Formats: sequence, structure tokens, C-alpha cells
Amino acid sequence: MNQTRRRLPALLLIALLLPGAAALSAAIRLPSVIGDHMVVQRDKPVAVWGWAEPGESISVKLGSAATSVKAGLDGRFAATLPALKAGGPFELTVQGSKSPAVVVKDILAGEVWVCSGQSNMEWPLSSVYSPTPEVLRADQPRLRLYSVPKRISAEPLDDIETEWTLCTPATAGPFSAIGYYYGLELLKTLDVPIGLIDSSWGGTDIEPWTPPAGFNAVPSVAPILAATERREADYRAALAKTLPAWQSWLGEMKKALASGDPLPGKPVQPVHPFDSPQTPTGLYNGMIHALVPFPIRGAIWYQGENNRNDTLAYEKKMEALILGWREVWKTPDLYFFYVQLAPYYYAYNRDYAGGDVPDFLRLPLIWEAQSNILRMPFTGMAVITDITELMDIHPRNKRDVGYRLSLWARAKAYGETGLVCSGPLYRSMTVEGGKARISFDSVGGGLTTNDGQAVKWFEIAGPDHIFYRAEAKIDGDTIVVSNPRVPAPQAVRFGWHQMAVPNLANKQGLPASPFRTDRW
Repeated sequence: MNQTRRRLPALLLIALLLPGAAALSAAIRLPSVIGDHMVVQRDKPVAVWGWAEPGESISVKLGSAATSVKAGLDGRFAATLPALKAGGPFELTVQGSKSPAVVVKDILAGEVWVCSGQSNMEWPLSSVYSPTPEVLRADQPRLRLYSVPKRISAEPLDDIETEWTLCTPATAGPFSAIGYYYGLELLKTLDVPIGLIDSSWGGTDIEPWTPPAGFNAVPSVAPILAATERREADYRAALAKTLPAWQSWLGEMKKALASGDPLPGKPVQPVHPFDSPQTPTGLYNGMIHALVPFPIRGAIWYQGENNRNDTLAYEKKMEALILGWREVWKTPDLYFFYVQLAPYYYAYNRDYAGGDVPDFLRLPLIWEAQSNILRMPFTGMAVITDITELMDIHPRNKRDVGYRLSLWARAKAYGETGLVCSGPLYRSMTVEGGKARISFDSVGGGLTTNDGQAVKWFEIAGPDHIFYRAEAKIDGDTIVVSNPRVPAPQAVRFGWHQMAVPNLANKQGLPASPFRTDRW
């Protein structure tokens, strides 16, 4: 685990041992996201930033466009160049009045997407079904990859130790499989360069990926940020109390280094709250912040397994994440397409036991929370109830997941007309005699089943709130649901169990999302 934390003792030691470090001349430095082989977002102003001598004049040239800026007192400079149409390669030159030029080569203009989440997004191409032919086919020079290393930080970090690479069998193998398939579909259909930024970490909650702006935008989750800030303040207060011991240690360390004596042991220090990758804002600080303000079209997201105990509260946490990313990127129309979790048998996992919700219903409530996010503009949800391995939380079929996410991008972000991007989504229920009729949005070419069998996993309940397995029949673009034991239907549920693998779909092969009509 590569953890990046602000440590006062380490800074004091550097200052002690390297007194002349501050006097070293600072050449122009660009963040790694601005580097050879990068893809810049087409049709958006190009952001170029970096560091130089304080007050130094900086000239920036990209293709035929050029501008000049001056570094601030902190040495940071930022320039904006006119938007580029898809194409390339281009060359970027950043020249300082006191520093040699920095040249960035082989730049393409196209579409840039961030791929983030936990292990199912992190899952590499080399671990899918039949990985060898998939990896060997991954020679796509107009598809560029940028992998963010795992880092935790208490403060927003300005740079990342990585680089852009061309998509080759060597670089695609360890890259996100879903990201790769998503990018490959966009490359084929848009015929423009595609840049993919993979910033994911298996087994992580949603809160660490959320910036402060996101928590502040959603009142119900704002206390999470406040609690984190209190923990950080408590840590700093406890650390300050250890300063006399650290000052004594530094003196002993200096003497030991000069004399060759054994080095003294360090004083005991308090545990930093950002030692854990689950600390709110910690992964945003370490793995997302340095990407801003690099323009992107949007993000794809696969996460939620770790937040399953949140059930319906996960909706507000997702809202905070989306609003937070849109705020830091200053892009209100930032597209955010995500994966609704796959069915999985969680009950044996003791980490999820307890609480007032039966274990087998926690996942359906997460599905509902994820479905509710579709109310937010510029979002889309890939349903994968048919892409599951009930005893493995990591379904190996990542190709179809990436493909279904790409359908949302093609339809919503790129305006491809006539394209069905979603499976059936619950719209309304009416009662006709002793039967319930369910209407859907996104029926596409019509309702069907993906296995040729009768419709499965519908339940129906009456005034007693007891659900019975229902007979469900396709009637045009609706489903008629009934059971003789429920003569006065009041509610219908579909796929409402963590082990449910329903078969209802539209004729485009996209499955229906689980739902309930009640709020019991």
C-alpha cells in the first residue's frame, strides 16, 4: 500500500538534513497527466498548468495556439488554450523566461473518461474469461491509458507518479477491463482518440472518493465530512503535544549522523486517521484531485459492494460524489454512468450481518438507491442482473458491462439517435380486477425474456403485505401480474432478492432493473 500522508516530523527532518534544498533552482515542471501520449478532451479549452520559479514568465504553445502567463508567488502557473478538434498528433511546448523548455509530444485530441470505483472496476483485462486472446488483441494506438497508483492523503495532492501509455498488450493487461472495453467501443463507434484514466481501489467505500464540495452539497451526508475534520483536528492536537519529544529526537539524530553512533528510536506518535483508505476524502485527495482541472467528458463508476449496509442512504452518498466531482471540475454537465450491482450471495459474509434489514434485502435496497440516481441529469445506469456469478462477487464477464456503459455514452453524451441504451425501467402500476399491470420505460423493441422461458421473479401482495410468487405475462409493453391468493393487489416486486437472476429484458437484450412498487 502506497500511502501518502503529511507528517510534521518528516518535514522537520528534511529541513534539518537538507538546509540548502530550498535554494535549488526550480525548473518548469508539469503534472504527469500532462505528458507524452496524452489525450486532451476535444471541443473544450485545453488546460495547461505546472510549477516554475515564483514570478517567472511562461509561454505555452500547442499546435498553432499560444499564450503567456506568469507563475504566482507559490510558483504555480495555469494557462488555457483554445479547444482542439479530434485529431493529432500535436506538440506542447512550455517555455520559461528562466528555465529550459518542456516539450510534450504525441498528443491526441479526442474523448477523455475517468474510470473509478472498487474492485470490479479495478479488475484487470488479464483476469477476464479467456484473457490471452483479449490481451493479444489490445493493440490500439489511438486508445491511451493512464493508471493512477493507490494513494491516501489527508490533503489534496497536486501530482501523480504515473504516465500516459499507448494501449498495447503489455499495457492493457493490467488495466481496468471494464474501462478497456468501454473505451474500445467508443473508439469503434466515434472513430476519435480515446483517453482512459483508471483511478480505482478494490474494497473501498464511496466516502473516500468524495471531495469536500460533494459532502457540503448534500445536507444529509455533510456530518460525515464534519466528523472527519474533527478526527484530523484531534490528531493534529495530539501530534503537537509530541513536539518536544520530536525536537529532542532531531537533535539526537543530528549528532548520531555526524558521529556515526546508532540512530535513536523515534518517539511514539498518534495514529493518523488517513492511515485507512476508508477515511472520507482520502482517496479523492490522493487519487482524483491531481487530475483537476484536466478536462474530461465524464466518468464511469462501479462501486457499492462496500456500502451495501447503507441500503437507501447510498443514494445521497452517490449524489454527493457526483455533485462533488462536477463542482471540482467546474463541469455541471459532467456525464456519470454507473453499474448497478450484480446479484450475489452476501449472507455468508459476516461483515454484513446485523441491522434491522434482512440480509437478503440489503442488495435490493442498494439497487433502488442506484436506480433513484437516474433522477440526476447526465447520468445513466448499466443493469447487469444477467451478468453474475452468485458465489463470486467479481463476475468475469467485463466485456458486456463495458459495452452497456458505452451505450449510455453513445446515446446521451454523443447523441446517437435511435439507440436503446437501457433495459426496461419501472414506470407505474395499475390494478385491473385481481391483477396488477406494470408499465415500463425503455422497452425498446418490446418486452421479452432473455432465456425464452416464462417471466420469472415477480411477486405480488395485498393488504396483508405478504408477498407471493406471481404469474407474470407479457402484454404488449406491459407485464400483467397475478396470484389467486391475492385478489386485491396492492404491491408488486420484481427481482427483489440478492440471489434473484430475473429474465425480463427488452428485445435489444438489455435486462430490466429490479424494483418494488411499495415502500413498506
